[in-house]
Amino acid sequence: MNKVFSSAREALSDVMTDGQTIAVGGFGLCGIPEALILAVKNLGVQNLTAISNNAGVDDFGLGILLASRQVKKMIASYVGENKEFERQYLAGELELEFTPQGTLAEKLRAGGCGIPAFFTKTGVGTIVADGKEMREFDGRQYVMERSLVADISLVKAWKADRAGNLVYRYTARNFNPVVAMAGRITVVEVEEIVENGALDPDEIHTPGIYVHRIVLNPHPEKRIEQRTLSPATA
Repeated sequence: MNKVFSSAREALSDVMTDGQTIAVGGFGLCGIPEALILAVKNLGVQNLTAISNNAGVDDFGLGILLASRQVKKMIASYVGENKEFERQYLAGELELEFTPQGTLAEKLRAGGCGIPAFFTKTGVGTIVADGKEMREFDGRQYVMERSLVADISLVKAWKADRAGNLVYRYTARNFNPVVAMAGRITVVEVEEIVENGALDPDEIHTPGIYVHRIVLNPHPEKRIEQRTLSPATA
């Protein structure tokens, strides 16, 4: 089975429509599917709900979809580093479902496993629990969280075979595995594609059953959010 498409635009053009929910891998700017995000922008789809740990920066990552006003709602755990995100939210132009980071990861994992909801202590007694079902277990209060399933998941991996088995590299693994699980259609951007059978089964992080389409981007930009350098020494 060959799941490889010739470009990010080709991989998305027949499956993306207005009003969809997309889940996007990455943590900050580490491990973001930058070519796929740009393709979403260029396709011009509107009124998207975006699930992601954060929203990139003003001119890169999900920040470019905020700048083009294609996102109507964010489900995220971190909202810093993006002035346009802040401006739109404070102006009432962008909906935000603020979710604790571990809860967000579990909501995506549960969605990928077919688990509709789960209980957690995280957020009890805070605005995170407002309007949600509470239940007591062993004398402690827990809040019920609904799982997340996206219409389209956009994922960044280091390497894939043509069947869609994925290998992530170092910290770029972050949210990408659970985002891959949670998509009804999962599209993956990779730096290298190998033939089926070339990957050692023990090195595969996401099995190909979760992956529907693959795009090659051999030279991603890989920006650093805040580059800090030590002062030069004599």
